Amino acid sequence: MSDLPFTLDQLRILKAIAAEGSFKRAADSLYVSQPAVSLQVQNLERSLAVPLFDRGGRRAQLTEAGHLLLEYGDRILSLCQETCRAIEDLQNLQGGTLIIGASQTTGTYLLPRMIGQFRQRYPEVAVQLHVHSTRRTAWAVANGQIDLAIIGGEIPPELQESLEIAPYAEDELALIMPISHPLASQEVIARSDLYKLKFITLDSQSTIRKVIDQVLTKGGIETRRLRVEMELNSIEAIKNAVQSGLGVAFSSTSAIEKELQMGVIHRARIESVEVKRTLSVIFNPNRYRSKAAEAFTREILPQFTSRDLTFLRDSASSKTTKTGPKSMNAKAVATAEAASAVADSKAAAMTANSTANSGINGGSNGGTNGGTNGTNGSATSTDASTDASTDASTEAVKAVPEKFPNPTKAIVDTDASL
Repeated sequence: MSDLPFTLDQLRILKAIAAEGSFKRAADSLYVSQPAVSLQVQNLERSLAVPLFDRGGRRAQLTEAGHLLLEYGDRILSLCQETCRAIEDLQNLQGGTLIIGASQTTGTYLLPRMIGQFRQRYPEVAVQLHVHSTRRTAWAVANGQIDLAIIGGEIPPELQESLEIAPYAEDELALIMPISHPLASQEVIARSDLYKLKFITLDSQSTIRKVIDQVLTKGGIETRRLRVEMELNSIEAIKNAVQSGLGVAFSSTSAIEKELQMGVIHRARIESVEVKRTLSVIFNPNRYRSKAAEAFTREILPQFTSRDLTFLRDSASSKTTKTGPKSMNAKAVATAEAASAVADSKAAAMTANSTANSGINGGSNGGTNGGTNGTNGSATSTDASTDASTDASTEAVKAVPEKFPNPTKAIVDTDASL
């Protein structure tokens, strides 16, 4: 097979541009110069003999070929990262990376305590915490970007058969109100009292809002009759609003532990109504599960729930969950091989197209800047472009970071879905 018409660094750059929407922001995120990014894209387009971006708009828009390469590039980079984690595991938890996902409430109030205990036991393992909506987190687990996740929302139907979903704990949603509220002197309030209260809620599209409405409806409460006075986009804002006497709200008990201990809000129980949801742990059974993920699952998860975690026994008895490169089950191996084969065939087809195109010289000579991202200037000569391309390519290869710089890193989404 001939040399591939792209490098891993070029795939990283393509992914960064697609995520950031511009060449400049992509360059900043990769800690390289914008000309280096532009020249790498030019080299990639010359090698493939197809344009990857539409240069007309203000944002960097992928062409059909760009979307195709990005799709396979994501899978290639994911398999590379999975390979690196498997090799790192050979050092028996003396290094490596654990990537955990969470929805908003669990990621803000539960996971930091879990990660703290894990880091005390395994200080050499770098930990990343990705806090996003349940839907986005589930897709990240399915795509192999996250090792495991704890979520409280509904898994997208299209992923429910491909993911391992294990019930983890019950999360109670409590009615909270200001300590100065007239009903704060009562431990239990009647259902009819709910219709007299002024509610502060998350926006109507958030998962937790939908869960509350569903549970209240099952309890015989007409949610349409509840008076929603204010909608906010964060749990902290809602708690502060309740403390300030602006109304009452439903909140996860894990989010109000500190406020209850300090006595700054009152928790009221509703007669004959319990508002609960189930937190779940999700894995991708067709992906390699690192020793760090196994240790977190086996040693940390049981400490934060009273449930009998049957999936731990299942994992211990299942051959497909053993650690080490040989532990990947047949389906995972087949998936990886299929992805590699398809990517090879696409690359070969693109290379053949490149050879047949007489107007392209295989990406070995210089080209034009093409006005990439509206800021890269005008056309350059062949000799100058070749020299600059070589220098910039070297810079990009050296400068693109392989790992995040800090032992523990949190990535938080502004989506208020829980």
